[in-house]
Amino acid sequence: MHGWIILDKPLEMGSTQGVSAVKRVLRQGGYGKWKVGHGGTLDPLATGVLPIAIGEATKLAGRLLDSDKVYDFTIRFGTQTATLDTEGAVVATSDTRPTRAALDAVLPRFTGAIEQVPPAYSALKVDGQRAYDLARAGEEVVLATRSVTVHRLHVPKTNAGPHHPFAQHEGIEAQDNGPETPPGQPDEELQEITLTAHVSKGTYIRSLARDIALALGTVGHVTMLRRTKAGPFTLQNAITLDKLNELGQARTLEQILLPLSAGLDDIPALALSPDQAGALRQGRVLAGIAMQDGMTLATLDQVPVALVEIANGEVRVLRGFNLD
Repeated sequence: MHGWIILDKPLEMGSTQGVSAVKRVLRQGGYGKWKVGHGGTLDPLATGVLPIAIGEATKLAGRLLDSDKVYDFTIRFGTQTATLDTEGAVVATSDTRPTRAALDAVLPRFTGAIEQVPPAYSALKVDGQRAYDLARAGEEVVLATRSVTVHRLHVPKTNAGPHHPFAQHEGIEAQDNGPETPPGQPDEELQEITLTAHVSKGTYIRSLARDIALALGTVGHVTMLRRTKAGPFTLQNAITLDKLNELGQARTLEQILLPLSAGLDDIPALALSPDQAGALRQGRVLAGIAMQDGMTLATLDQVPVALVEIANGEVRVLRGFNLD
């Protein structure tokens, strides 16, 4: 059981609860005790792709945290909440509603390298304490501006309600996209709009929604947030909790367990000889077996041996895997 289970996380479940659910299913299915972790936190009010790493794949969970993500999210204009989503109390209102033309004109300002202030209700630490704990205690939370990258931000060509196919973007087929938001006429005032964002690590969608609304001369908050892609994993890989429990009870989790290497689909592989694999397992540096610099998955007979870094013809181990 070394690999990935991709959950389609439901509303009101935390990421650590998703990890606990997989641990429970493994235990109840008689699979034994395995190390389990997740590859990217999702807020309880968000749904979608939550990669769960099992066994040796947990050594790659940190790499998933650093990967790009894609989200569908809905901004409702006219009210801003303390949490920037539907959970918090209203802290600001506006009678102004943006037009579709105004929205289209503003979105390019939020594409590329941007600066944003994370939400006060976030897991970031301030003097050793979680920001959301301080905010809930009524303390003023001031977080530093951070640099993030929004690779793409757009209004999908079509929006669809639950269980209907969503427009394809960047090779990703998203589904369950939440409430329908018609594209509208250029001069039509928008009560809400659903957007798709392809972002770098550390990007807060709630902050992005807040800033887009402010740039449009109004306020807003997120009413729907769904992650459709995390690193190489998409909704096409994801299963529901009900399906997870069903497969666990039937002792057929192997049907949906993705291999450890699935988390490294975006990097090249380096085939090793048995002697070379043995040397890397001992932590030795190999020279003269690879020319192209960069991160690579070293394998022996297609079995992952190590995640390695190649520089100036030398191969050094970043993460070794104990796989039979």
